[in-house]
Amino acid sequence: MLEKIDLSRKLDKSEYKRIAPPLRDRLGCLQRSARAAEMPVIIIFEGWEASGKGTLINELILPLDPRGFRVHYVHSSADDNQDAYWPLMRRFWLMTPPRGRIGIFNRSWYRLVMDSPKSLAVCDDISSFERQLFEDGYIIVKFFLHIGKKEQKKRLRKLDSDSSSTWRVSEKEWRDNEKYDDTVKLMDEIIQSTDKPYAPWTLVESHDRRYAAVKILSTVAKCLEKGLEVRGFNKPSASPPQPVIEENVGDSGYGADSFSLEPSLLKNVDLSKRTEAEEYEERLPELQERLRALQYELYRARRPMVIAFEGKDAAGKGGCIKRLTQRLDPRGYQVSPTAAPNDWERAHHYLWRFWEAFPKAGHIGIYDRSWYGRVLVERVEGFASESEWRRAYDEINEMEGQWFRYGAIIVKFWLQIDDAEQLARFEERGKTPEKNWKITDEDWRNREKWPRYEEAAEEMMLRTSTTFAPWTIVEANDKPYARCKVLKKAIEAAEDGLGKR
Repeated sequence: MLEKIDLSRKLDKSEYKRIAPPLRDRLGCLQRSARAAEMPVIIIFEGWEASGKGTLINELILPLDPRGFRVHYVHSSADDNQDAYWPLMRRFWLMTPPRGRIGIFNRSWYRLVMDSPKSLAVCDDISSFERQLFEDGYIIVKFFLHIGKKEQKKRLRKLDSDSSSTWRVSEKEWRDNEKYDDTVKLMDEIIQSTDKPYAPWTLVESHDRRYAAVKILSTVAKCLEKGLEVRGFNKPSASPPQPVIEENVGDSGYGADSFSLEPSLLKNVDLSKRTEAEEYEERLPELQERLRALQYELYRARRPMVIAFEGKDAAGKGGCIKRLTQRLDPRGYQVSPTAAPNDWERAHHYLWRFWEAFPKAGHIGIYDRSWYGRVLVERVEGFASESEWRRAYDEINEMEGQWFRYGAIIVKFWLQIDDAEQLARFEERGKTPEKNWKITDEDWRNREKWPRYEEAAEEMMLRTSTTFAPWTIVEANDKPYARCKVLKKAIEAAEDGLGKR
């Protein structure tokens, strides 16, 4: 692919002066429109060393309002040791721009493969990352700046001979030039495997700066115009549709028409299971001490652990979390209660805040409600469209898969109680001053919607209970039984992950 590019293409100075100014004006207007349409944009610059990334980024941002964009310079993961503490894609999730803003990347997540070639699984993770952003409304523009081997060598010599720029040329740059032909093959493979309809590559012939600048300006303008057109912006009669690739909706084997069944998984749960008080008092401290010992082993092994709690209102999530953490070292875990997203969180992809809260290597992250809100409350209450919550199953499985491959131990609990037990707990909360804050009008309203929540929960568990992140249903009518089961399962998962069982 790269070998077939015509690097002799040029643009003379007079043509550049004729074409560039109107393009800049157009881009300035499009940035303002994108801001008004709350359309987030990601622009990636990859390419050879000395191919002019910095210069061409300056050409792009010249007509833009600096309050509406941010330029990220991405070092290799080896430089900042990021990969030692979190999954590969976490730092890039945190760099994604909020709605209406532009994120410009001088180098990007493609460094994960370019700097130290890895398996194509990394390219698969990158493609799923870009697809998820696209489906959430992001416009993704990717440039690869291409120059020939001789041209690169010539530019490196020029940089090295100038005292103000010699620092930019190290032994690595010269070695990379010597291995140019091998790198071309790697780049072809990366570009071909990640060139998708939702995030296509644009190859830029960069021997001539003026030609490259105009190509970049015009490409960005066209992509912004297309994105605004999809949203029906400036067309009051059109409702802004989501830019969704239809074949990705429900493509995991459970189509909208084919997936329909009466809830049975939760109805068949044996809620009569109990743990007597004497047994509970004896088992609880033993289980807590074992989990504390495993916490230190997880830390020494640098293995993060993710524990997510979902379930009916008043099912006892808080009580289970309290007993789970009671004897843990507080320096090594974090409890994250998940409420409705705030304005800043809503300005990002819905998974953004969970990537941000992912525990550091060797630490435990505990979530009182989680990313599964997308396919539970957001589905039932209509906060997410059907296409949004249907594609969330694959998005969540992909995210958890990346966490697992990084080394995370993932435990997911669904706490189940019956209607009579929930009613009794609601009434107790209403009568107890110390528990009044736990009960709201919304909790009462949700009781009427439980059949719909149960249907959503069943589908959620069927679609997202994977070999690496299975669901555990906890019979929670009896609080002592539920607390012991949660501790026991967390211990088993940690022991399995550490190879101790």
